[in-house]
Amino acid sequence: MVQRQERPFTVTFLYILQAFLGVGALGGGLALLADPSGEMMGMPSSVLERTIFPDFLIPGILLLVVFGLLPLLILYSLIKRPQWKWADRLNPFTELHSSWALSLYIGFGQIIWIMVQTYMMNAVSLVHVFYTCLGLLIQAITLLPSVQKFFVLDGRGERR
Repeated sequence: MVQRQERPFTVTFLYILQAFLGVGALGGGLALLADPSGEMMGMPSSVLERTIFPDFLIPGILLLVVFGLLPLLILYSLIKRPQWKWADRLNPFTELHSSWALSLYIGFGQIIWIMVQTYMMNAVSLVHVFYTCLGLLIQAITLLPSVQKFFVLDGRGERR
């Protein structure tokens, strides 16, 4: 018999952070796809001078997929805990559900994305600081003992 554990607030907060990242990046990515010049978002094309991109189309696609759809997929996985073989292969923490590892990875990815962005643009804005902090917060909450405990697997691959 599986003993159900009450969801701690920290897990709910992690859900909120993943949803915030995903929905925000969906909006930003779609806006860049709708207007690759960046004008709709108030981003001058001059910020791309040190990049390999002629416009914001490719960054918009990356933003949409990697930080829009992926965090929402991770959110689904955190809530429903499906058994995805591809996710299990990416999870070195075999005692924890793969969604826990994916949450940690998206935090790392967010920090790297912003670092590369600020380097390529040779500028740092308040938005960059905010989204770096969001990546760090996702990592910190994911690493909390109460969150880890919630995603511990029993012998059948289910949460205790």
